[in-house]
Amino acid sequence: MTIKWRDLSLTLLTYIIAILIFFPILWMVLTSFKTEADAFAFPPQLFFEPTLNNWRTALFDTPFLEHLINTLIITIGSTLLAISFGIPAAYALAYYPTKRSDFTLLWLMSTRMLPPVGIIIPIFIIFRDLGLRDTHLGLIIMYTAMNLPLVVWMMRSFFLDVPYEVLEAARIDGVSLWQEFRYVAVPLVMPGLFATLLLCMIFAWNEFFFAFNLTVTDAAPVSVYISSFKTAEGLFWAKMSAAATASVLPVVIAGWFAQRQLVQGLTMGAVK
Repeated sequence: MTIKWRDLSLTLLTYIIAILIFFPILWMVLTSFKTEADAFAFPPQLFFEPTLNNWRTALFDTPFLEHLINTLIITIGSTLLAISFGIPAAYALAYYPTKRSDFTLLWLMSTRMLPPVGIIIPIFIIFRDLGLRDTHLGLIIMYTAMNLPLVVWMMRSFFLDVPYEVLEAARIDGVSLWQEFRYVAVPLVMPGLFATLLLCMIFAWNEFFFAFNLTVTDAAPVSVYISSFKTAEGLFWAKMSAAATASVLPVVIAGWFAQRQLVQGLTMGAVK
């Protein structure tokens, strides 16, 4: 196979994979503009008369905005806490390792790999006894614990990419440990910090399992609200699609504007 045909085949394969990944999102957006009858029609209708009734019902005739505010509070709170605790830990593990640093990192990542369904019962009982069930604070604590291993692991790798000679030069100039951390190390890993921040926000925004089991109404985020369109009266695909499309828009917009910083952060240190 010539290089030209190989490049053409790779390009075609890339387009096919991109279309397969994007198609469910496109179908969700199209369904949000259909009537409930058109949404359930078989074979599926690609051409139909669009309507905005589903968007009006999903956004204004239901408590969508209340759940959106809950999502914002929980996402921002948990992300800030995870970053606040995770960056100092990553800094210590990167520049002041001990005999148990590798074990600590492995243990942290193992907690991230735990299947949520396997730990939901003890977490539910603890939250119930502490009065954290169906509260913003409860989900903020839960998502902070969920994202903390990711922050430590990613930020440690970004700190390790900083030349150690830079820190030594700062120490020779007489900076304290706090000044070295705040004014030397953190600014040098800012792209990586931004990528980690965005990933934590996306994971917290999209999380469903813990939110569904630990909240009812007062602190329920948008992901739980969307599932409420599946009722005993039936499944309202069109309204659910409208609410789901509206809920992913903030993340898509944030990712679109931050794509350069995100790619720069995720590839930081990949090319020496």
